[in-house]
Parts: sequence; structure tokens; C-alpha cells
Amino acid sequence: MFQSPAPLQSRFEVHDRKQFEIKLEYQPSGADETRYLVEAYLFLPGSLNIDAETYPRADFYADIHNYVRFKTPVMAVNELLCSDTSPLVRLEAWLRTGMGSEKDVVYQAKLLSCVLRGALRRFATGVESRCEGPVSLPTDACAALESEVIAMQAGVSQVLERFRVWLRAVGELHLQERSRASLRLVDEYVSLLVEGGFRRSVADMKALPRGEPWHGLRKGLMEAVLREEAYRKEHRLRSVLSPTGDNEEYILRLGFLKKFCMNVLFLSSKRRQKRQGWEEMLFALAAGVAMTVATAVAFWAQERYAQASLNFFLILVVGYMVKDRIKEGLRRMLSRVAAMHLADRTTDLVDPVTGRVIGACEERVDYGPSLKVPDAVAALRQRDDFLTATQGELSETVIRYQKQIVLDARHLPRTQRGLTGVTDILRLNVERFLRDMDEPELALEYVDLADMSVGHIRGTKRYPVDMVFRFTVEEESDKCQDSVQFVRLVLDRNGIQRMQRFSDPGPGAPPSRSGWKSAA
Repeated sequence: MFQSPAPLQSRFEVHDRKQFEIKLEYQPSGADETRYLVEAYLFLPGSLNIDAETYPRADFYADIHNYVRFKTPVMAVNELLCSDTSPLVRLEAWLRTGMGSEKDVVYQAKLLSCVLRGALRRFATGVESRCEGPVSLPTDACAALESEVIAMQAGVSQVLERFRVWLRAVGELHLQERSRASLRLVDEYVSLLVEGGFRRSVADMKALPRGEPWHGLRKGLMEAVLREEAYRKEHRLRSVLSPTGDNEEYILRLGFLKKFCMNVLFLSSKRRQKRQGWEEMLFALAAGVAMTVATAVAFWAQERYAQASLNFFLILVVGYMVKDRIKEGLRRMLSRVAAMHLADRTTDLVDPVTGRVIGACEERVDYGPSLKVPDAVAALRQRDDFLTATQGELSETVIRYQKQIVLDARHLPRTQRGLTGVTDILRLNVERFLRDMDEPELALEYVDLADMSVGHIRGTKRYPVDMVFRFTVEEESDKCQDSVQFVRLVLDRNGIQRMQRFSDPGPGAPPSRSGWKSAA
């Protein structure tokens, strides 16, 4: 019996010098509808010159890159060889029965590469975690690692052999050229996955002893790597690493193949202009109110003065001026009301295979004086005297980004382990935050106490950007789960220098007095 995963899991990492990545895993428990609310509070120092005027909503959304996809089905290599839900087994069944379209065949082949990619990543991560400790592993850990490597190597070899036997058999059928080309690309990607996964595992085993059994394990994995490299050379594929070249084409093809094969998991998005429709109705209401005032003024002037008089003319002009200001004032007021209650963007999430809408995503951004930071979020930052005393006294800009995803479990695919979850990857580009920063390095005067000589030492100018994330899961059974995470990005003009993750001190815990070193 499989252990059900948490309804929402989060992971934070620095993607590169300019991008911060948040990876969220949504796993419905089986209720017809599950809501996931993600709130992110960004606390930016006032010296960065970020506010509603210099960094409007449109620019914020332009700096966000969002990828939503199904979670990759989790299968061990032995399951790929024998399970009824295995893409490889389904491909072989199609070859025997002929039941299914060419589109289904290409889909299963791509899914096979995705599942194998996940298995190889888990294997490489497991090897890395075992090899991070002392060089001399305990006897039981040594035996477990040895058996795992041997089993993985043998299992992957069987998967490759059976898939390529299937490919040769399919080559004798009359498939469309597009389908043939797609299957060849999947074959190339699978080869690169095996090479990359095993090469990474050998690199992680560098701290292990040179003797047996480790030498034999390394040699076996590298022989598999060389076989895949020779296989691609034999088929005249240019995705081969060169020790002396820049490997531009290798990186290009690897990135293209990853996107090409994994697109079967990515959900397509259909944007809906929900807020725009409501805003148009509110603006029409504002125009109606203004026109009512102007018409009332015109009727009053018509009864009081002759239509050909100067007074009647002036009153109509003033009435029109008042009408125009009332209309614009109501538009601004109603626009703020709409911003408080309506999402900026509404998107339908569509299954790429069935075309059914499986959920919806709503996003909104708020910042300015009207934004109130919850006490629980503010308290989470009170970890030292510096932050506790300066909150509310030193200027800073707070940006709140809210994202609500609603998933309909009735339309989610099912696997052997239950409902398929959804992975939400959000990347925030911080380049706009860097524009008004000072030079990252400066010289500090230093006096040597031995001879009282004056010199200079190096100083570093960096800026902390705090981010507090609050996650809420709501199910139809009225069960609600809340959690918070506190992350700090340390930036300078060149980009992100490091990420600090703070643990929750818990209710009633005193704030830390150790300053910046309180980061976990």
C-alpha cells in the first residue's frame, strides 16, 4: 500500500544569478474540488526604488515565468518492465494488437522518456546522498549501494533493449514520417538521459575508495555511458560531448529534446478576461451616474433659464465638466474596488491529451499603502533586534502576490499510485531589483595596530530581500491546512549571491539575537 503524499509540497532554489525558482507540488486527496492558495510577501528595501509607479503590475507579471504540468508518474525500473501501466508495456501491447492511433503511440513513447528520467534522477540523487558522508561506508550501506547500482544498470539495459527492439519492429510498419521522426527523437533523448544519469552517479562516487567493489561499479556505469555515446555516433546524431569543443549543439539538442518529450505533461493555458468584463460593467455604471447628474443639471437649467441665454449655456458647460470629473473619479474608485475583489489574471488549466479543463488559476498582485501585512507574517521576520525595531520605521516596499489554483479531481488522470498531482513551477526574475543598487565592492580604511599604518580592506555591499510564503489547502470536506516558509535572497548588482532559508521558530519562541547568522 502506497503512502499518500502531502497535499502541498514546496521547494525553493536559485535557478541562476537572475532567477529564483519556487516548485510546488499539488496532490489532491480525492475530493471533487481542492483549492490551493499561495501567498508570497516580498519585502524590498526602500533604496531599491520599487513601488507601484516604478514597478507596475504589468512589469511584475512580465518578470514571472510560470510552468504548470502533471507530476511525472513515479515508477521504478522494474515496474517499467512489467507493470500494466508502464508506457513500455503499452507500446509492446500496441505492436501486438494494433489498437490505438499513431498519436497514442508517440504519447506513450514520450511518457516512457519522462518516467525513465524520473527514475534516473532518483537513482543519481540516492547515490549522491549515500556518498556525501564518510568515505568508509558501513557494511550494510555499502552492500545496499552496490546492489542498487547493479540492479539499476541491469534494469536500464533491459528497458533500452526492449524499447529499441520495439522501434525496429515499428520501423517496418507504414507510419507517417512525422511519427517516425518523433520516435527517433525520443530514442535520442532516452540515450542522453541514461548517459547523463550514469555519468552524474560516477561523478558523485568520486570520494569512494578506488578498490573493489567500487571500481567495478564505476566501470560498469561508464561502459553504459560509452555504449550510448557509440549508439548515437552510429546513428549519426550530433548530440555527443566533445572534451575540446564548446558543446553548443549538444546543449541545444538536449534542451530541445527535453521540451519535446516533456510537453505531454505540460498543461495548456486558456486565459479568461473575467476581471475585464466586470470592470466594463462598473465603468458603465460610473458613466451612467455621471450622465444622470449632468442630465439633472440640464433639466434644472432648462426650467430656470431660457435656452438661448448665457446663464443656460454656462450651466450646461459646468454640468458637463462636473459629469466628466464624476465619471473619472468613479472609474478610479471602482477600479480599486475591482482590484481588491477580483483577480488580475484568470486561466483555465487544460489537459493536453483529453482537452478537458481540469482546474483554474487566479493571480493578483497588491502593493502600496493600503496593503496590510498579517501579524503572523510580520512576526515571522522578528528574528533579531535589527528586524524587530526597523519594521515600520525604515522605508520598505511590500508586494503581495496571490495565486489560487482549483483542481477538479474528477478530471485528473489516475495512476497505479492514485490521482496524478500537478507541479507548479514559478520563476521570478529579480533583474529589476538590481538596477538602483550600489557597486557590489568597496574599499574600507583599516589601521594596523602594530605600526599604525593605514591600508584598505575589501568590503561587500549586498541587499537582503525577505520573502514569506503562506500556503493554504482547502478541500470540500472543510479540512484546511496552513503552513508558512521564510526565505531570504541576498542580492548585489550582479544578481543573486545566495539564498537563506529560515526555520519556523514556533509560537511563543523568543526572537534570535544573533543577527544575520540566524539563517538556517
